[in-house]
Formats: sequence, structure tokens, C-alpha cells
Amino acid sequence: MAEIVLFHHACGLTDGVREFAGTLDDAGHRVHVPDLYDGVTFADVDAGVAHAVSLGEGEIARRAAAAVADLPTDVVYGGMSMGTARAAEAVLQRPGARAAFFLYGAVAPSWWDATWPAGVPSQAHVTTDDPWREPEAEQEYAAAVPGGELFVYPGAGHLFAERGHPDHDTDSAALATRRVLELLAAL
Repeated sequence: MAEIVLFHHACGLTDGVREFAGTLDDAGHRVHVPDLYDGVTFADVDAGVAHAVSLGEGEIARRAAAAVADLPTDVVYGGMSMGTARAAEAVLQRPGARAAFFLYGAVAPSWWDATWPAGVPSQAHVTTDDPWREPEAEQEYAAAVPGGELFVYPGAGHLFAERGHPDHDTDSAALATRRVLELLAAL
């Protein structure tokens, strides 16, 4: 059993994010899902990104840090798209993380002028033609994160694992979920 902090994507704490957290919970893990938007959600990624920009990177980072401040440090951090930065930031700034997983994006530790801690396994899951894909971040992730696994799925959907979203891809979602559960089971 792992304790997990799952940071949502730019559309907010949607039903799809809650459902993914529920899948992890059903597998026997304890999942915390902080709401960095105070209940606001968006159906469209562009609208969600515009909201994130209006809040500002610093404010979102502050909210994420506050959400984990009272939790133990030996947790797994998960992030979805915008949430990947918050999850990586927690790994890099709160020593003791057990693992990390990133859906809809990869992270570059240089964004924080940091080195990924040894012994913290991680996964990143993206689609081939995602319009929000950041190949440079993926290249650095693969090179600078020891043991980091980068999984690239066919398709162009950004939120490919979010049931109910137009980007959802059943097969890729099932495979990504299985891989995340395998990472957690190996801890």
C-alpha cells in the first residue's frame, strides 16, 4: 500500500481525475487529491490553461506546497499535465519520496535547477501527437532521471486516460493505468 498525492491537470479536479484516484484507491492505496482550483473545473484544456495562467505559476505552486505541508514525505507523487510540475517539485523539494508518476507530460529537473534524487523510481506517459507534448522535457527526463521510464502511446489526445473527456483512448488509458499500478505494487 502506498500513500499517494495526485495533482490534477489544468482542467481542475474533474470527475475523470477523481475516477483515476478512485482506481488507485480501489487497488489498496491511500490517495490525496488536492484541489488547486478551489472547485473550479473546465471541459476544455485551453480554458483550463488560461485559468492557470490567470492564477500564476507561483500561486499554483504555493497551493500545491500548502496541500502537502502536513503530509508525510515518504509518499508517491503523481501529476497529470499541469500537475506533473507540482508532483516533480514535491519530489525535488521534499526529500523522502517513494516514487512519482506523470500522466500527460514529462518533467525536466533543470526547471528547478535540481537533480532527481537517487532511488526514486518514476514513469511519464504521453501520446505521440499530443499538441501539448514537450519533447525537450521528455529528452531531459529520459537522460537525467535515473531509471525514469518514458511511455509513448499512439494518438493525439492530451488527456488520453481521462474517461469522459474527448481525448480519452480506452486502450492507452488501460495500459497507462496498469503500468502505474505496477509501479506502485513494486514499492
